[in-house]
Amino acid sequence: MEVGAEGLERRLPRLRRRIGRAAFLALDMEFTGLHSTFPQNNEPSLFDSPVERYLKARQSVQRFTVTQLGLAIFSNENSNKYVVHSYNFFLFPLTWGVTDVEFTLSASSIQFLSHYGFDYNKFLKDGIPYMNEVQEKILSQHLSAGSWKVSSALDRDVMKKAIDQVTCWIAAAEEEETMTLQDLSGYQMFEVQLVLRQALQNVWTQSLGDKKVMVKKVSPQHRRLLENSPDDCCQKELILLSARGFTNLFQTLVKAKKPLVGHNMLMDLMHLHDKFYKPLPESYEEFKRNIHNLFPVLIDTKTVTKSIWKKCQFPRVSNLLEVYAVLCSGNLNPKDPTCPVIALASDCSRYAEKKSPHEAGYDAFLCGSVLLKSAHMLLCRSTDDAVEADPSFSQYLTVLAEYLNKVNFIRGGVSSINFAGEDVPCQHPPVLVVQVRGWPGLNERQIYQEFKALCRFDVRRLSKNQFILLSNKFKHVRLVLRDYKDHPHLRVSVYHHWRHSPRVNCLLQVSGIVALWSLLAFVLGGAPCCS
Repeated sequence: MEVGAEGLERRLPRLRRRIGRAAFLALDMEFTGLHSTFPQNNEPSLFDSPVERYLKARQSVQRFTVTQLGLAIFSNENSNKYVVHSYNFFLFPLTWGVTDVEFTLSASSIQFLSHYGFDYNKFLKDGIPYMNEVQEKILSQHLSAGSWKVSSALDRDVMKKAIDQVTCWIAAAEEEETMTLQDLSGYQMFEVQLVLRQALQNVWTQSLGDKKVMVKKVSPQHRRLLENSPDDCCQKELILLSARGFTNLFQTLVKAKKPLVGHNMLMDLMHLHDKFYKPLPESYEEFKRNIHNLFPVLIDTKTVTKSIWKKCQFPRVSNLLEVYAVLCSGNLNPKDPTCPVIALASDCSRYAEKKSPHEAGYDAFLCGSVLLKSAHMLLCRSTDDAVEADPSFSQYLTVLAEYLNKVNFIRGGVSSINFAGEDVPCQHPPVLVVQVRGWPGLNERQIYQEFKALCRFDVRRLSKNQFILLSNKFKHVRLVLRDYKDHPHLRVSVYHHWRHSPRVNCLLQVSGIVALWSLLAFVLGGAPCCS
């Protein structure tokens, strides 16, 4: 189900009830870009520690924005049946008040989403606004001080037209007469009323809904009475409630404390923190603590399925849709009556009829389905296939215990980020060192291109004529050591710190010189004097 700015407020009470009854929630996001190319060398690398990767990703999150957020609510209605309500929320940064957000578009990301049918008109024209706590505090202060402003040029044109209409009308109007302003969308409804009330002391305004605002000519005494009315839609708290937009639902997710499921969900969590909670902190550890406080139970299906590859003879597939297809094929647990039944709710049934990859609501549905099917496989394995009828979700959480709060770390120094404790380094193949001979001016990019045809390595310069190669596949290391054994210009060997580190070599050279001078001083100083 698609939800835009016009529909969120109406659906919010039902969404809150469904989240409160949910067994777990699955989430997916689409962005205007993934990895920023500014500054240089900002792309993920196998050399990255979790802290280094976080700082790189933080720069990207600050530059890009969320175009669509998918939320799949999985409710355990009865026995082993799960009913899914899946939503697509189109999001667009708040353009009202003092804040005018800037964000970047990545051409490749825009092209990718367009290929899969993403509707940019809905993103731009009906995107739900949102704020983090810092933005809300700034807006609140300006509303209290009456120092807010209209940021959008489009909204300024609407304001001018409305003021002209009211100014012409009020000159001849009698007290208690009214007029109606029409075709006001979103925050224009608030802006028009605040502008008119501030500019004209003898008018009152009231929202009529359906993009209409009523303007009434009133006496100063009547105006003071109306300003103190609890039903005034332009009260500060009501304006902030509307300006929060999707953040209202985010706060519901946080309060519910339901298990939150994603697939390769690190960037999703970083955007959640930055866009709806607080700007991302510089400290990686603070980010981990904040996320764990917001969502105490995280499950990354990429982390789970990577383990299943090894434990359950699960075929290696590359993306979420392929994982889902394999799990639904019946080859792994044929005709298992205890397997969970997943049914889409009637208002989300199109996902049962048509695949919609890279639509956030569909990917969220896939993500939750993969979790249930994977957990059931692990439960069968732990009980030697003697699973009791209708296993509960708490039983699934028990067999998933070793994966909880461990979010997949793509190509880096750890296999996963542990949001509930310390990160554990992963086992990489041996590091290789390349010694360049007779090939002057070689740089990291050229070294990368040289080995690219054979296998994929990340490259880092070690010294003027030496480069470090790092791979996450042992077979690639063996292949390069074999094929470059007799290369005329590149000598490849396994890296040894005491042999290849420039700092160690420098220290040994300095130590050698000091030792030599000491020896010479001892010899010359101890020579017998001639009489």
